[in-house]
Amino acid sequence: MTATVNLSLSPLLSTPQQPQSNRSTTTDLIKSCKNLNEIKQLHARFTKQGFNQDPGFLGKLIAKCSEIGSYDSLKYAQTAFDYFCYSEEGLNNTYKFNSLIKGYSLAGLFSDAVLIYARMVLENVAPDGYTFPLVLSACAKDGRFFEGSGIQGLALKWGFGDDVFVLNSLIHLYSECGEVDKARKVFDKMPDRNLVSWTCLICGYSRREKAEEAVRLFFEMVEEEGIMPNSVTMVCVISACGELGGLGLAERVCGYIGKAGLKVNTVMVNALVDMYMKCGSVVKAKRLFEECVDRNLVLYNTILSNYVRHGMVTEALDVLGEMLSCGGPRPDRVTLLSAISASTEMADVFLGKQCHAYILRNGLENWDSIGNAIIDMYMKCGCQEWACRVFDRMSNKTVVSWNSLMAGFLRNGDVEAACRTFDEMPESDIVSWNTIIGGLVQQSMFEDAIHLFRVMQNEGIKADRVTMVSVASACGYLGANDIAKWIYNYIEKYEIHLDMQLSTALIDMFARCGDPASAMKVFNKMKERDVSAWTAAIGAMAMEGNGKRAVELFYEMLREGVEPDQVVFVAVLTACSHGGLVGEGMKIFRTMKEIRGISPQIVHYGCIVDMLGRAGLLKEAIDIIKNMPMKPNDAVWGAFLAACKMHKNDEMATYAADMISESSPDKAGIHVLLSNIYASGGKWTDVAKVRMSMKERGIKKNPGSSSIEVNGTVHEFTSGDESHPEQTSICLMLEEMKCRVREAGHVPDLTNVMMDVDEQEKEFLLYRHSEKIAMAFGLISTSQGYPIRIVKNLRMCSDCHSFAKLVSRVYERHIIVRDNNRFHFFQRGLCSCGDYW
Repeated sequence: MTATVNLSLSPLLSTPQQPQSNRSTTTDLIKSCKNLNEIKQLHARFTKQGFNQDPGFLGKLIAKCSEIGSYDSLKYAQTAFDYFCYSEEGLNNTYKFNSLIKGYSLAGLFSDAVLIYARMVLENVAPDGYTFPLVLSACAKDGRFFEGSGIQGLALKWGFGDDVFVLNSLIHLYSECGEVDKARKVFDKMPDRNLVSWTCLICGYSRREKAEEAVRLFFEMVEEEGIMPNSVTMVCVISACGELGGLGLAERVCGYIGKAGLKVNTVMVNALVDMYMKCGSVVKAKRLFEECVDRNLVLYNTILSNYVRHGMVTEALDVLGEMLSCGGPRPDRVTLLSAISASTEMADVFLGKQCHAYILRNGLENWDSIGNAIIDMYMKCGCQEWACRVFDRMSNKTVVSWNSLMAGFLRNGDVEAACRTFDEMPESDIVSWNTIIGGLVQQSMFEDAIHLFRVMQNEGIKADRVTMVSVASACGYLGANDIAKWIYNYIEKYEIHLDMQLSTALIDMFARCGDPASAMKVFNKMKERDVSAWTAAIGAMAMEGNGKRAVELFYEMLREGVEPDQVVFVAVLTACSHGGLVGEGMKIFRTMKEIRGISPQIVHYGCIVDMLGRAGLLKEAIDIIKNMPMKPNDAVWGAFLAACKMHKNDEMATYAADMISESSPDKAGIHVLLSNIYASGGKWTDVAKVRMSMKERGIKKNPGSSSIEVNGTVHEFTSGDESHPEQTSICLMLEEMKCRVREAGHVPDLTNVMMDVDEQEKEFLLYRHSEKIAMAFGLISTSQGYPIRIVKNLRMCSDCHSFAKLVSRVYERHIIVRDNNRFHFFQRGLCSCGDYW
């Protein structure tokens, strides 16, 4: 607000001066005015009496207009102020400037308040002990950090460096602007501190997510300095306790409410309810809420949002119903956000539509957060069309709105729509990139996720921890070790914080890429490890075939007091299975329920069946299957059939086949495995029956495929593939490999060809398995000494396994093959699995 308005009473202000009235009477009359009209009437009356040019009268007039704080009253005060400042008697009157600064600040016109202060400085009007707190408060409320810093310098120049009120205002300014460290420096240098000094800094810490410092400072104030808190102090420190979530600490802090003799008002009840909910004491929070007789909208919103956060949807709806009943406060947009979240949590689209209707009736739809919440609700309730309608009708589509729509498409599996939305976004942020990359990983589109990450780098967008978790996961599934190393270097280069989640993702990534040594380096660097981190490390050892080390890690975890869960038992039992540690595996299996109280699930029984089957203990394995407390699934039968094939036990396989027809009639892998067992025994009639049954049921066998990464590019081959640009060179290398491994003693295992053809054709087909093609490509595309890493979608056959062992010896190359069951590390003619796969 500027000083350009002409005062309608200016002629009156210039009337001759009359004898002055009693000053106390003048002050009382001005104080009694309730609105601007009464002030104008009094002003006119006093002007007629000749008191208008009394500096005391005009100062009180300006102060009263500023106190009312309306637009018109401030305009009136400004005009009177302008007249007075240019009269001879008005020079150097600080009180008028202070009054106007205070008025603008109270009205929320902080820029005008600062401008009045600037005018005061330019006109060489000396500030006093009230000026700086007033203008610093205006700067704090408007976030004007740099202006406030400049005002601090002037305060020091004018000799207010030790004034407690000025210094308190500085602490408040820095705290509100997020510069809590600067506020602390001011606080520490103060010669004298009062309750306001402590409260300003405690509140600054609390509001800037430095809850520990806020609570520590509170106890220093009350226990070391003996200063009792006021209600503002308590509200701030209670909020800090809520962020820390420690109920014992919260109770200790709340004890000072009584010690200080404070009355618990509605603001404090609101803070207490929020604190108890966040500390997990829902009963106390609920009792406080119910005992509060003066419940306002803020309190209702606090209990409602916390109920939703705790998943207590029924209680949340009860509170909402109370608000909508007679006498309850009218719900606002904060209320509706919680109500929409409740309907989303319940997947109750009917309730969501009721909330939507209320929003439309009450004109709340223009709030961005409301629109985004509605989009999310409709998407999660499966009403994609409604979500799109809401989005299309939004007048202000923010980046959050676009992200909500895109996330909804991904959640519903509509990747095409999600990618289209991402491409159409007028602007994107790191959340946008994380959402689309994470969504692609969830949809198993790993190569697309890595490609998009590279696009992200080309556009100069720095990834964060969330990005790298998704990218590490994608890389792990691809088994691309070169990319894995680049990802790890990227994290180190840009100093991305390695928390437990990201570290665990990296361990899993390196393990899946066949680099257990790097996985364990990451694990060993972790300062804190949860059960997920231990599970990833045990899984890395299991993939390597190092069952002994996996079991050692399991017991190390227990010694460190980390409570095992169902997932870590899967990892250690898998390690025992792959390492042939039958006795150790059975011991760990028994401790699940007996010692840890964890009931084995079907996945654990599958591990035991696989472990016993690999060891040739088929009778024991079938006994486990028969005595399982649940019906065996295809994974259990698959493990048992694989063991039957390995140990060439057709009788057991036939028994399993009869059981499979009842439990897993439509699982392709089971039927293919059964067909292979019959084929390896030359039972072609049974093979034909199984394949005919598969055809009738529409079950299709997944073709074998293998991928290999060379120079950052992943090449994929299928069995019998001849489409690769380097096909001629690959064929020549295959022939060379065939001759050299045969000279080294390799005899083709024709039982791995599951077709009724002659031996020559079988041998030809056998040498066209996808992993052999990938090995040939690796040999012609990489230099000597460079490891060849292959990922196969199916289980490696026995012939390819023996072939790879000899290739590693003949060509002196390290070959790593990850099939759908485990890793095989081939070196110098040996495999890490010890031929136990």
